[in-house]
This record gives sequence, C-alpha cells and structure tokens, in this order.
Amino acid sequence: MPAAVLIVDDEKNILLTLSQSLQLAGYRTELASSGQVALDVVSARPVDAVLMDVKMPDMDGLTVLARLTALKPDLPVIMMSGHGTIDTAVKATQLGARDFLEKPLARDRLLVALRNALKHQAAMEELQELRAQLGRFDMVGGGPAMQRIFSLIQRTAPSEGRVLITGENGTGKELIARALHQNSKRKSGPFVKLNCAAVPHDLIESELFGHEKGAFTGAVSVRRGKFELAHEGTLFLDEIGDMPAAMQSKLLRVLQEGELERVGGAETLKVDVRVIAATNKNLEKEIAAGRFREDLYYRINVVQIHSPPLRERREDLPDLIDTFLREACAKNGRRPLALSPDALAVMSAYDYPGNVRELRNLVERLAILCEGPVVSRTDALELLPRGRPLPPMPEPTVGGDAPPVAAVTQAAPAVEPAPPNPGGWRPRVDQTFREQVEDAEREIIQRVLAHTHDNVTEAARILDLERGHFYKKMKALGLRRGQSES
Repeated sequence: MPAAVLIVDDEKNILLTLSQSLQLAGYRTELASSGQVALDVVSARPVDAVLMDVKMPDMDGLTVLARLTALKPDLPVIMMSGHGTIDTAVKATQLGARDFLEKPLARDRLLVALRNALKHQAAMEELQELRAQLGRFDMVGGGPAMQRIFSLIQRTAPSEGRVLITGENGTGKELIARALHQNSKRKSGPFVKLNCAAVPHDLIESELFGHEKGAFTGAVSVRRGKFELAHEGTLFLDEIGDMPAAMQSKLLRVLQEGELERVGGAETLKVDVRVIAATNKNLEKEIAAGRFREDLYYRINVVQIHSPPLRERREDLPDLIDTFLREACAKNGRRPLALSPDALAVMSAYDYPGNVRELRNLVERLAILCEGPVVSRTDALELLPRGRPLPPMPEPTVGGDAPPVAAVTQAAPAVEPAPPNPGGWRPRVDQTFREQVEDAEREIIQRVLAHTHDNVTEAARILDLERGHFYKKMKALGLRRGQSES
C-alpha cells in the first residue's frame, strides 16, 4: 500500500499543489489546514509521514511538532518554511523533525527528503522487530551488514554450535558474543570472557583450567579456571589467534571431551560450556604458517560471523554518532548537541581505523569540548586526527553550516568540475580558518560564473545548489554578477 503523507499548511493552494505533486509520485495524501486538525488526524488514523509548515495562525508548527512527537515518537516529520532561519531549524531538529525544507519547495528535494525519512523509519522499525526477537543488547545499526549479523545471531543463538567471530579490533566482536549468549538457552548461566592476547603464556593454562594449591610458586590456594566458572554458560575466548601452540592442543581436548584437570591436580572435572571465539587474524593464513592448529580451527568454526569495519558500513554512522553523542552528553553533564549535515559529512568520510571504539571516544571528546548547541564542520575537522584525508566540501550554506537534520544524509552527487584557474587559490597564514573557507568559496563561484558567462542558473546547476540558495551565497560573499574571472 502506498505511504500516507499528512500535509499541514494554512494556505489552501499550497495544500492542493503539494498533494497533487505527491500523488503523482505514488503517495497517498491527507490534508490539514491547521495544527489542531493535524493532531486530530494523527490521533484518528495512521499516517506514515507528516509534511508541515512552521508558520500557522492557530498553533505554530513547532508547537504542533512537539505534540506530535509526544503522541507518536516514531512518526517522521518534515518541516517547511518560507522564512527559515538556522535557529528555527535547530529548534525543529531538537524537537524531533527529520528534515527542514525552505519554501518554495523544489519537487526533487522534497521527494528525496520524504523518501529518506520513510526509508530511515522502515529501517528503524525492522531493527526494532529484530531486537524484539533477539532480546535487548547494545548493538546499533540498521544497514545491510548489521541486518546480516542480527539474522545470524537469531538463527545461531538457540543452538549449541560453537561460533567464531572475525573482524578488526574495535568492531564489536564481544557485543556479538554477548548477544549470542543472551539469546541462547544458556542465558541464565554465566558469561565468562578471557582475552588470550592479554595473558602471559605461562599463566594462560591456569587462567583457563584453574590450579591446585602449591601447583607453582604463588599458588597459595585452589583457584577455579574460566572453564569451571563458565559451567552451564558461555566462555568467550577473545583473540584466540594469539593463543600459544602448547595451549591449543590442551584446549582441543577440552572441546572434544568436555573434561579438564586443574594445573597441579589429578582429578578430572566435567564441564558443560559453550565456547565462542573471536580473532582479528586470518586463521587460515595462521594455519598455513604453522601458528594455529587446523583441527582446533574446525572445532571452533562451526558458524562464522564476520563483524565488518566501520568503513564498510558507513550507512550506520549517523545512528551510531547520534547514539554515542546522546550518551556522552548525558554522561558528562552537557546539554544535548545537534549535529549539522556538514559535520556529519566530515565524520562519515573518515575511515575510523579503530572502528566503533575509536568513534565512541571521538564523539565523547566532541561532547566535552564543543560549545554547541550545533556541532559545525569546523568542530568535526578539529576533532579528527591530523593527517587524515579531508572529505569533499559539502554544499556551502549561508553563515556557515547548514541546519542540522536527524535523517541519514545522502552523499552529495558528483559536482561538474569547473575549468582550471591559473594560479588558483592558496591559503594564507594570516587568515582564520573561516576566512580561508570563504575565500575558497568565493574563488569557486567566480570560476564557475566565468565558465558559464555569468549564467546564474547554469552555475547553480554545476554546483548542485538551488538558484535562490546560490544568490544568497553570492550576497553573503559580497559577489555580484559581472565580477566573475575571465
């Protein structure tokens, strides 16, 4: 069934024009001429999205937005205004708006914003459904890679099969292991973990199997090992690829027979443990190099789940950043911060070699250092490590960064290159960062206007800007037609 969009505006001609445009695009429409009518419609029957004006006589759009958010927290709302300001956009975003559009609305821009809002909402609903099936655990992401992981967890968790989780450091392998345990028949039992790379080689046997009193110098009492502690539960062996060769054969025996002896002991102990292992190494290469036992590999690799690095699931970055930012602000007693699209573009272009762990730390640093209330492109650039490649410059906006949006930001379409300029723009050491950005923007616009012989419409098309927006940018930079470089 086509998605139903509620259009809210006090001007009848705008209601009819937008309704006709959306119906031609395949949507069903509901119309409301006031904020109160909109609230009545949403209360009475289901709608999939709301497109609403800010300025209305009986009740302004921001007031209606706050009430809609309280009534239907997950309902995507797109605000529109002919008198839009950054302050208004910030307030709308903080109240839960998915996007903010300036009138007159460009049809393509409207359809993209609506499609993004509905896709984001569908992904969140699917994610909530999967989480309801899997149980509650701390994993964020609605993209294809995470959907595959959730599906594998759902199918694998109830079984007794051993699982090997692969992936780079910081990708959340332990979260996957915990999710498998929490959704297994062993969830009432213990979840015990051991990082094989963090234990000295001469102590790892004692860590796994325990020891008797007097088994070695310093063994002043009996100690139970990780296998005993995990009885009738799950043992998570992290970085199993770093386990010494001598221990691999002893681990294999326990996995085969379910029996062990403590170090220095003679009694054979029976253990009932499900083992989940993880590694950041390629174990097949380790086997070829003689550093990992092939028979142990096949014992632990009944089901394999790969946890991809962040650079391979960038579609999850907006949700991850939003989640971590809210957590960091609450943890550090800071007021909530909104992320501008320019800042999101910068943060989404970075590769995060430390993956989710690095992202969480960077976002917390941002929450502590950013004065807010909106995180700008400049804030994001200063946050990221020096020496990383700069992301493409996003669409420039009047007065700096664009209004923040909560929707997943699409990558900007490729920009048609302007002809080369002899000499070109060069940064000056006596300028601030913003002054250098403005000079660069001024240079780009002059070059494109020269290329189009002062045809503003064509120049705006090349730079992928709306014509009105292009005029505003020219005015902000002190440019007039006829000033282009020849």
